[in-house]
Amino acid sequence: MASASRGQRADQNRSFTTNSPPKAAIWSRRWSSPTITFATAILRRRRSSTPTEAALASFLISKDPPVIEPVRIHFGSEENKEALKKLRGEDNEDFHMAEYMALKGSALHMFDMGIMYYYGLRGLRRDYGKALSWFLKSAEKWEPKAMEFLGEMYARGAGVERDYGKAMQWLMLAAEQKQFSAYNGLGYLYVKGYGVEKNVTKAKEYFEKAAENNDLGGFYNLGVLYLKGIGVTRDIPRACKYFLAAANGGQPKAVYQVAKMFQKGIGLKKNLPMATYLLKTVAERGPWSSLLRWALESYLKDDVGKALLLYSRMAELGYEVAQSNAAWILDKYGEQSMCMGESGFCTDSERHLRAHSLWWQASEQGNEHAALLIGDAYYYGRGTERDYERAAEAYMHAQSQSNAQAMFNLGYMHEHGHGLPLDLHLAKRYYDQALASDPAARLPVTLALTSLWIRKNYEGTFVVNLIDSLPQVFPRVEKWVEDVVMDEGNATILTLFVCLLTVLYLRDRQRRQNAVAAAP
Repeated sequence: MASASRGQRADQNRSFTTNSPPKAAIWSRRWSSPTITFATAILRRRRSSTPTEAALASFLISKDPPVIEPVRIHFGSEENKEALKKLRGEDNEDFHMAEYMALKGSALHMFDMGIMYYYGLRGLRRDYGKALSWFLKSAEKWEPKAMEFLGEMYARGAGVERDYGKAMQWLMLAAEQKQFSAYNGLGYLYVKGYGVEKNVTKAKEYFEKAAENNDLGGFYNLGVLYLKGIGVTRDIPRACKYFLAAANGGQPKAVYQVAKMFQKGIGLKKNLPMATYLLKTVAERGPWSSLLRWALESYLKDDVGKALLLYSRMAELGYEVAQSNAAWILDKYGEQSMCMGESGFCTDSERHLRAHSLWWQASEQGNEHAALLIGDAYYYGRGTERDYERAAEAYMHAQSQSNAQAMFNLGYMHEHGHGLPLDLHLAKRYYDQALASDPAARLPVTLALTSLWIRKNYEGTFVVNLIDSLPQVFPRVEKWVEDVVMDEGNATILTLFVCLLTVLYLRDRQRRQNAVAAAP
């Protein structure tokens, strides 16, 4: 019944024209407390703006920042070493390779270096000075993407003195080199009247040029013009059309506008669950997500206590990755996690309860590994009372996400009648599903099917009793393998046991063959 080490649920492409949010967004359970919402967290801080509005305020005028997926420091029950290896800043091999190619004169790699410093990617600290230097070198070699970012830096005053004239020059150069997204920056300057005389008609022309080339920013900006009737006749259906086109491509401001339309029933049928889900996706890209980066930096520096503190703060805001990372740290590092309880450092019981709560919150958002751990907690009574029915419920949720380990666990529970009806046929079905879902499960499934065969053909014998006694003696398979099987003497005993099972199987097959041969 050990928890699987498979990866978590992958985010799927989605269309915002649907009438209901993904199942994980509204899945609820009767056996845990609700997750603290973004709105609750912000109200506690007595801020007047909503987190979604704050997130929008952090976006750039021309280009949206890349979607930096929060890093999961664990892969199942083990540390995610492959992902962490790529996030060690200037010590990273990929960084050195990009820097080497940039120094050799590659304009594209110069631009990549600028991007890494501009956004603070791959574990680097944000450095506008270095970003500006690399963008200038890349632009000198006529890299249009670098020209666009230079225009943006001068328009925003990021690392340089704000200069709308220079911003216009760089954006025009980029657009002339067919960097179509630069038209959005030009349109923005005209619609605001920054550095030029305000001209909404010209701004609309630039936005249309961007949209004609399928640029998401162009769709969004046209949607704003038609939604507010700026320089055009107000047209809600057309605005909705543009916002949906941009939102389906992941443009965050457009996602926000679509969410508001679902919320108010303007342009789209009113759908509050979908509006809530979309607003949450936007809010999670707000400026407070930098805490996740600081938490990761702390973890990479082996400051586990600080990492736990930061991940816990983000977990309160509803970040699933922060919830699972904090729970994993509590489980993995134990006392080293520096967990604080009611009177000093956490007791083992307090730590288990806190980890259990965090795993539950993550499972509510579709984390299949979290659902498995909740099932294990109820099955083995770790940090809570043993409850086979709730364990089965958690495993069912993980199984619904095609998790092979959950399928295997459900088969085991049907085989032994733990929290589920004793049903050998259903047990075999779940074992077969586990194997079909993950070929790596072949060995445990084969052993489980062998156990089913013995149970069916030798019911009431000492062999079945021996098999049934194993879970009580060795409740975790991993611990059994480590402490028993790997021991040289016990390996010999196990080998003899397997030989006995083989002899029983061959004798039964021979008996069946003789019976068939003797039949008239």
